[in-house]
Amino acid sequence: MNDEPGMNNQTSKTAIVTGASSGIGAAASRQLVAAGYDVYMGARRLDKLNDLAQEIGAHALALDVTDPESVNAFAASVPKSVHVLVNNAGGAFGLEPIAEFSETNWRAMYETNVLGLARVTRTFHPHLLHAEPVGHVVNIGSIAAIETYIGGAGYSACKHGVRAVTETLRLEWLGQTLRVTEIDPGLVETEFSMVRFSGDARRASQVYAGMKPLSAEDVAEAIVWAVSRPPHVNIDHILIRPLDQARADKVNRRT
Repeated sequence: MNDEPGMNNQTSKTAIVTGASSGIGAAASRQLVAAGYDVYMGARRLDKLNDLAQEIGAHALALDVTDPESVNAFAASVPKSVHVLVNNAGGAFGLEPIAEFSETNWRAMYETNVLGLARVTRTFHPHLLHAEPVGHVVNIGSIAAIETYIGGAGYSACKHGVRAVTETLRLEWLGQTLRVTEIDPGLVETEFSMVRFSGDARRASQVYAGMKPLSAEDVAEAIVWAVSRPPHVNIDHILIRPLDQARADKVNRRT
C-alpha cells in the first residue's frame, strides 16, 4: 500500500501495531483491517511485513522499538491522529535459572518489552490525544505479568514491568480521552518459543506438546473486542488462557 499518511481511507480510524511481522501482531493487524481500521504495521523484518501489508491492505514501516531514532522515524510516517496503539513488540530469550542467568538476555528483554513499550507510548501520546472520540493503548503482556515460573524470572520481571506501566498510565491519563487495556495471554503457538530457544525447533515444539494452545487469532479477537467497546467503556485487563493451562507452569498434556 501507499505509505503516505492518510492515503488509505480518510474516514477510517487509524491503528498502529508493533511487532507485526508474525504471530499476535500479524493476526491483530489482519483483524483490525477487517474491522475497518487503517493499519500501520511496524517491525524489524520489513520483508515479511511488506508481504503481509500487500496481502491484507495495510501499511508496512520499519520499526525497532529499542531504537529511539527508529521510533521517531516511524511516528513521522503515520497520521497525526491515532485511535489504537497495540504495543505487541516483545519476546523472551532463554530459560535459565537465576543462578545462571544471562545478563545479555535479560537486558534485551527489558529493552524490548518494557523500555520499548514505554518509548512507543510516549511518542504516540500526542497522536492518541488527537483521536476522536477516544484514543486507546493496548499493551500485550503475558500470564507472566501475574505469575512466575522456574526459569522465567527475567521474562516475568519484564511482563510485571509492563503491568506496572499499564496501571500507571491509567492513573496518569485519568481525565484524558484515552483508554488503556492490558491483554495477558497464556500459551500461544507462535514464533515465541522458537525465539526463546534460539531457533531450536525440537525444544520449541515441546512447549505445546500434548495440549491445544491459543492461536494468535484468539488473542487478536480479544484486542478487536476491547477497542470496539463504546467510548465510555474501558476494558482494564483481559487474562486469556487455553483450557489446558491452569497457570504458567501447570499444563494438562495428553499422552
